Amino acid sequence: MQVRWICGESVFANAYIFGNILVDAGVLPMAVQPYKEEIETIVLTHCHFDHTARVKEIAHMCKAKVAIHTEDALGLLEDTKSLSMHFGARSPGILPDIKLKDGDRVGDLLVIHTPGHTKGSICLWSEKDHVLISGDTVFADGYFGRYDFPGGSRAELARSLDRLSLLDVEGLYAGHGEPTDQGGSRCIAAALGLMKSGYG
Repeated sequence: MQVRWICGESVFANAYIFGNILVDAGVLPMAVQPYKEEIETIVLTHCHFDHTARVKEIAHMCKAKVAIHTEDALGLLEDTKSLSMHFGARSPGILPDIKLKDGDRVGDLLVIHTPGHTKGSICLWSEKDHVLISGDTVFADGYFGRYDFPGGSRAELARSLDRLSLLDVEGLYAGHGEPTDQGGSRCIAAALGLMKSGYG
């Protein structure tokens, strides 16, 4: 299945459309508006404000349900968890419709719990398409997400990268930067190597 990339503006995260699922909601609602009739579920890869800033407005526009890992659900309400104060803003102020856990499925996507950037960070995996939507866990430039925010953990992030390295990934669609349609496993391997070298 094709992944549609909606490029994040400035410091705000990329969003992706996979079938009837929108992944992350930091982009402007007008960027999502052309797809509003298709979107039934919004899945947030984690609770940081650059990924969740417009979730309330987009969910209303699309009449979509909002899903996030149970460990990050309070980040939609609590400014300290969402880091919204870094953006001069407040958290979205909503509760999710769906609290996810490892192994759940949203449509054709498997939820993989990948803590380290936040406690409830997730990646979304399509084994059939060899596509990984990775949030801020790992990026297509071979780097990994920060772990120095509240709830972050270098040790957990290393374990998460280890787990992702077992997947046969072609398309890697990360929260920031340009995604790649091929060689995603190499990007993950590079990030894992960097982590194991003690960098960061």
